[in-house]
Amino acid sequence: MRVSVFSLAAFLAPVLAAQDVAPPAGSLGELSAAFENLAAQVRPAVVQIFSTGYVTAEESDSTAASSPLTTQRSTGSGVIVTPDGFIVTNNHVVAGARRIEVLLYSGARQPRGSRIPARLVGADRETDLAVIKIDKTGLPTLPFGDSNLLKQGQLVMAFGNPMGLEGSASMGIVSSARRRLRPDDPMVYIQTDAPINPGNSGGPLVDAGGRVVGLNTMIITQSGGSEGLGFAIPSDTVSSVYQQIRKDGHVHRGQIGIVVQTITPELAEGLRLSQDWGVIAADVTPDGPADKAGLKIRDIILSVNGRTMNDAPELETAIYRLNLSDVVHLTVLRGDEKLEYDVPVIERDDDPQRFADMVNPQDNLVSKLGILGIDIDQKVSDLLPDLRHQYGVLVAARSANPPYTGPALEIGDVIYDVNRTPVSSVKTLRAILDQLKAGEPAVLQVERNGKLRYLVAEFE
Repeated sequence: MRVSVFSLAAFLAPVLAAQDVAPPAGSLGELSAAFENLAAQVRPAVVQIFSTGYVTAEESDSTAASSPLTTQRSTGSGVIVTPDGFIVTNNHVVAGARRIEVLLYSGARQPRGSRIPARLVGADRETDLAVIKIDKTGLPTLPFGDSNLLKQGQLVMAFGNPMGLEGSASMGIVSSARRRLRPDDPMVYIQTDAPINPGNSGGPLVDAGGRVVGLNTMIITQSGGSEGLGFAIPSDTVSSVYQQIRKDGHVHRGQIGIVVQTITPELAEGLRLSQDWGVIAADVTPDGPADKAGLKIRDIILSVNGRTMNDAPELETAIYRLNLSDVVHLTVLRGDEKLEYDVPVIERDDDPQRFADMVNPQDNLVSKLGILGIDIDQKVSDLLPDLRHQYGVLVAARSANPPYTGPALEIGDVIYDVNRTPVSSVKTLRAILDQLKAGEPAVLQVERNGKLRYLVAEFE
């Protein structure tokens, strides 16, 4: 026991030295002082976030599915990353928010401060990250650490506001430095046994030097509380998303134009492959970057930028985290020949769910169709450059149970006309539907995935 205590104290020695505080005598006193000083170093940069707004029916915890949006109030945590008020948090803390407020740390012996209005700079649903901004300067900050250097068993501390208990801290270890929660999920997480509970979302997971190595984001639990299975988004992902949102307001994601699958023994036998593990190119997009570089269907991809690829999700994760300016180096096996390719990364088509952040019930609800629509303007056209027409209404969200009889609209559909009457805006769409006579069907011309089709909606 004495050896482990000395080891922990030595691990935290840099923090003690930086604080210039004389610890109590003895190894336990040194350990206690180290944790105290680490908390004092980190705590001022951790904030509590309050948001009020709307979420889509798919995101709501409510079982009611008759409306495409539901009201939600949430609280969570965030970490200040610049002295002028940029804060990173989880997207689910501020998703659909019409009002965001931040409570800053006011000091251990001072009363709780007042809430400060914040604005959403940008959010990324896929990584569950968001950036908000408050109008303050001279704020305490925390630096990003390198999550790639994390090791299993490494000591970490989690900070946040669990169950609304402002300014809480907990300690644990890294249970897994790279945990994928689903086999086909490109996202990887840091797993930790540091207690994390609702309200910790968006708070920092820090190493012994007070560097942000992850952003606490979720737990797996049967009781509803912490059971030692907490997960944080790695800091390299957080930093990349933060930089892109701050620069462009959204995230650019790369692809190289291939579809990959994990090689199984059965697949290897049927295709007469030279190995029964790894990653195979099941498809190569014609005229895409990989095709132009020379890759072929059935190539076995051995490594990406020198790192061995064991399965398809590992390769997808490696590509997922690349920047658009990157060129990825692939080593492939074609038959018995080992080949090298440099493939440029291009932007991936984005998720239509991102448009749900642009709507609210007052302006965008089309109740007769059970959707939230967005006018096709220049901003939306830039995000969807291949639309057939430069007008129409984009379906940004929909109710699970449409209030009409007929095929359901899908998120990402664009409505161009109703009964041959062009739809130029949400307002126009509502007016056309309101003029329908009892029992008269509405025939919608819709573009879905680049193809036009007609949908017939009948109202009671």
